[in-house]
Amino acid sequence: MYPGTWAAVDPDRTAVVMAGSGDRLSYGQLEERSVRLANALATAGLRRGDTVALLTDNTPRAYEVYWAAVRSGLYVAAVNSHLAPAEVAYIVTDSEAKVLVVSAALGELAREVGELLPHVVTRLAYGGAVPGYGDYDETLAAASATAPADQPAGADLLYSSGTTGRPKGIRVELPDRQVHEPGDTLGPLVQALYGFAEDTVYLSPAPVYHAAPLRFGASVHRLGGTLVMMERFEPEAALAAIERHHVTHSQWVPTMFVRMLKLPAEVRDRYDLSSHRVAVHAAAPCPLDVKRAMIGWWGPILAEYYSSTESAGMTFVRSEDWLTHPGTVGRAVVGVVRICDDEGKQVPTGEIGTIYFERDQMPFTYHRDPEKTRQARHPEHPTWCTTGDVGRLDDEGFLYLTDRKAFMIISGGVNIYPQEVEDALALHPAVLDVAVIGVPDDDMGEAVKAVVQPAPGATPGPELAAELLAYVRGRIAHYKTPRSVDFVDALPRTPTGKLVKRRLKERYATQEEEPCETR
Repeated sequence: MYPGTWAAVDPDRTAVVMAGSGDRLSYGQLEERSVRLANALATAGLRRGDTVALLTDNTPRAYEVYWAAVRSGLYVAAVNSHLAPAEVAYIVTDSEAKVLVVSAALGELAREVGELLPHVVTRLAYGGAVPGYGDYDETLAAASATAPADQPAGADLLYSSGTTGRPKGIRVELPDRQVHEPGDTLGPLVQALYGFAEDTVYLSPAPVYHAAPLRFGASVHRLGGTLVMMERFEPEAALAAIERHHVTHSQWVPTMFVRMLKLPAEVRDRYDLSSHRVAVHAAAPCPLDVKRAMIGWWGPILAEYYSSTESAGMTFVRSEDWLTHPGTVGRAVVGVVRICDDEGKQVPTGEIGTIYFERDQMPFTYHRDPEKTRQARHPEHPTWCTTGDVGRLDDEGFLYLTDRKAFMIISGGVNIYPQEVEDALALHPAVLDVAVIGVPDDDMGEAVKAVVQPAPGATPGPELAAELLAYVRGRIAHYKTPRSVDFVDALPRTPTGKLVKRRLKERYATQEEEPCETR
């Protein structure tokens, strides 16, 4: 199904509502406005397989653009609105977008990006005027409100977050069907795993350009539910949104859990969360203590999945199974998990290796990059694919993530996975955020360093560093304990919570290491 199905049944039903402002888009409005934009794009010369780039904040307009593209056989490339102008321009150019739609709320970024893309002739801005862009609302008003007879299904063309390098465009083959015909895979999956339905009220606190918020929001529309979108994540505001909108389902990343857990008890207890049935989480590994604390607070409603923007495969675990298999990200529900060594040979149960998903066919390619596509394939099995994550399987088929292979620290010939050290520090009351990296060391090759953003009220310095190191030594093996701690004002995270370790590693690449530094 798609929004037009629900617009015909109940046009006044809420498709999207903003948690803060209350700005609302009904299914009838979503249907009409996406049809008008689809017709405007066709008038501009776009044809099946072309790309529309979208640079936006969180706003209902984003789904007008999404559904206009998806009902026109187009790709929609939603671009990270926190990138620099040149980085945005790279993605728009690389995606071969023929149209760029921006939000005026992004201000100078939208203007500068337009100046860097003179070859993109059709540029539209909503929410206000942007120099060099046409008026979005005027364009819609001038277009027909009659849906085209031919509405081939489109798809997203999203870019990896660039945590280990330059963003890569992830391209899927366009489906050979009309937008209203069966064949979408995510909708039935969220129905089966999470119980999404017409009565679903889904809270999305993350930026809409990211894969999970964009795709899950679209699935809510396919099933006739209501999407509650936060302008930006704030811990207490998220709890207030659950109460105010009677949210039934939500999706989070672990850093959001940490921020909510660190609210004062009286704030956490202030809100009625009784409508909340399922709390989906993914995007990054969740520290064991954090997940236990969330289950203790919200009950066994947490449902974790492991996947990627590439949709290489998917695992899933409910709270009950997680409590008996702590740390797991679940069993495979899309594809078959294979764990392989560096030569591509499968390793015995319990051993760590690169995670591959066996599929009937390769589900994606990297846009205009056959070499990266080749690297994502297994050397002997072309339909096994990987995104470079490392983990292990237990004898019941539960998968446990270790870390990205690119982030593994080799110190004195021993492999150390930063995630385990980060998990040990995550809930220390003086730690607001933490990253663990390997830094150059003459004796050991690499030394383990913790880079910490102190919590409000915590005083960075040698005393706190010593306290944190002692805390870690009491929780994990001593050889994994950081040799030093640095304090920073903020860590480089994407707005979706992913840590951009590449930036930290580059910062320390040429620095010599001294124990227990406090900068």
